[in-house]
Amino acid sequence: MKIISWNVNGIRANHKKGGFDWLVNEGVDIFCLQETKAHPEQLAPEVVHPPGYQSYFDHSKMKKGYSGVAVFTKVKPEKVEYGMGVPELDQEGRLLELHFKDFVLFNIYFPNGGGGPERLDYKMRFYEVFLKHIEKLRKNGKSIIFTGDVNTAHSEIDLARPKENRDHTGFLPSERAWVDMVVEKGYVDTFRHLYPKKVQYSWWDMKTFARDRNIGWRIDYFFISPDLLPRLKKAEIYDQVLGSDHCPVYLELK
Repeated sequence: MKIISWNVNGIRANHKKGGFDWLVNEGVDIFCLQETKAHPEQLAPEVVHPPGYQSYFDHSKMKKGYSGVAVFTKVKPEKVEYGMGVPELDQEGRLLELHFKDFVLFNIYFPNGGGGPERLDYKMRFYEVFLKHIEKLRKNGKSIIFTGDVNTAHSEIDLARPKENRDHTGFLPSERAWVDMVVEKGYVDTFRHLYPKKVQYSWWDMKTFARDRNIGWRIDYFFISPDLLPRLKKAEIYDQVLGSDHCPVYLELK
């Protein structure tokens, strides 16, 4: 099972840059996109229905050109859920939940905590409800994979300038503590599990041309529930792939 996840920073722009064609040509079983910034009716037919894939979209109900996620899968899911069933957290089109035979896959564009205290509160509330949601599924015997732009760097190794960012959203103690909690409950950060000391990033600030200098953050993840750990084969960051301010991340399970 091969899965790619990518915050494309606008699926239409990414398509024009060739990023979407790259994804289709990779031929993975599933690819998950975040920050699509589009309703399905705004997309070209080859994006909505790429050959060989079923496609599912969640989009912002508040405004167009904002947020949004999409999943493209060769294997038809048994069930698809849109959001977590909490109206105030489901309006921005941030979550798709796909039930397959062997696992439940979540593709999520977690909120950014910038823009004032209200948005940070919103992010932390989203975090809290999501963790309770997947824990409930686990108690019912489900294996969990969740992927996407978590919008938080977990440890100092996960960003180029930790000291300068201690008071900035994305590296605040409260945000990092939530990732600690995820790990304490047994979920495995697949990349960090395989590469405990590897320095590699998945997002760079475009305004400061940070990618040219590799002043980045690792904020895009694949987490798996512990029962899937024996099946973990690969976890990679494709930092040479362009087309967004994020790069794709990859998971392969036996």
